[in-house]
Amino acid sequence: MKLVVIFGPHAVGKMTVGQELAKLTGLKLFHNHMTIDIVCDLFENMPKERIQLTNLFRKEIFEAYSKSHEYGMIFTYMWALDCKEDWDYINDVEDLFTSRGADVYYFELAADFDLRIERNKTENRLLNKPTKRDIEHSEYIFRKLESKYRLNSLESEISKQNYIKIDNSNLSPHVVAQMIKNKFAL
Repeated sequence: MKLVVIFGPHAVGKMTVGQELAKLTGLKLFHNHMTIDIVCDLFENMPKERIQLTNLFRKEIFEAYSKSHEYGMIFTYMWALDCKEDWDYINDVEDLFTSRGADVYYFELAADFDLRIERNKTENRLLNKPTKRDIEHSEYIFRKLESKYRLNSLESEISKQNYIKIDNSNLSPHVVAQMIKNKFAL
């Protein structure tokens, strides 16, 4: 079993790279909005419950998948690196998978802010993430969270064994996915 965690800030290309990596490797893509979008509308005015349900869905999916005989999963996540709870969450996910014999890989994406603002409006993103279709609101949340959290790592901050970081500002998702596949021999 393999778990590839692709993380980075808003609209950096986590899902799109994950889609390409899934095509190249046979890993299944579980992008973060697959759970966020389920509860967003129904629990719009209940943020505590929305977060609780999103985390519960993910936990159950990870539990079931990590027990399976599948080749592996790609999980995309916007990791607030200055937030202890996010570190704990990532470590818990890793512990679950490694306790069942899985190999865990981390791939961090970084890209220019203005480029990501443009990527926030791409057809693929809007097709696969219903909560991003209100562009004005999506960009508001983008800017708000960017100012609140640090969403890319500092030099030498990530000490995970199977970790790489790349600026994908000028690289296609297919090229980046090929780099991940080759680096981790997936």
